[in-house]
Amino acid sequence: MTNIKELEKIATQVRRDIIRMTHLAKSGHPGGSLGCADYFVALYFEILNINPPHFTLTGQNEDLFFLSNGHISPVWYSVLARRGYFPISELSTFRKLNSRLQGHPTPAEHLPGVRVASGSLGQGLSVAIGAAIAKKLHNDRSLVYALTGDGELQEGQIWEAAMFAAAKKIDNLIVTVDYNGKQIDGPVDEVCSLGNLYAKWDSFGWIVLEMNGHDFQEILHTMHHAKQLTGKEKPIVILMKTEMGKGVDFMMGTHKWHGTPPNDEQAQRALSQLPETLGDF
Repeated sequence: MTNIKELEKIATQVRRDIIRMTHLAKSGHPGGSLGCADYFVALYFEILNINPPHFTLTGQNEDLFFLSNGHISPVWYSVLARRGYFPISELSTFRKLNSRLQGHPTPAEHLPGVRVASGSLGQGLSVAIGAAIAKKLHNDRSLVYALTGDGELQEGQIWEAAMFAAAKKIDNLIVTVDYNGKQIDGPVDEVCSLGNLYAKWDSFGWIVLEMNGHDFQEILHTMHHAKQLTGKEKPIVILMKTEMGKGVDFMMGTHKWHGTPPNDEQAQRALSQLPETLGDF
């Protein structure tokens, strides 16, 4: 197992990357990206069975990951680069013309690590289910992972997909919900309350787990437990409690940083709270 302290160092650098990328681009979504940094680091540096130097779109005999809430691309790009999918220096091209690192991920520019375009909310779970079915058809025992946002669960397609996955016993699938309680227009409960998410997913026939998305020990324990629960004729969902803007004090506790990049002064304030641990791009 990777040392927890090492994972924390990587996550700090990833948060630093997120601030610098969105600041340089003067656009992007820092809030949710900061909140999901620990999850992505745990996933890519500990959980997934992957082969970054030999990336293929089919991903046969390796685990697949699909980002449904594609607007948090900064955290994914940072982790993909830090994991060796493409040069770390390429992070400086985020959201620039002709860059492979578009605001919402796309495989059109042959970006290693990305298998499907995302950002049209509600679609990623359906894609992940299709990939999971394909693995079963090819007798590939690898797993499929996906991440959705909690506000994204207001999309009807999510629940159609959830119903289908349970009905068809898609048990090689582990979905995580970034449950930070905030979306672009405000608190999720005020925009359109999701009710009791645990009871809802359970009633749809899924195995439901919960975890603190900022505690590496708990993340690793829960994710390994989820892997042990695969193959039992039920899909698995993890409700992951996170804080939007985690790591930067003035970005936490508000939805205002969902899609707002930091200006020069704000970027400096944020970076002063995130020490450089692995070297900036």
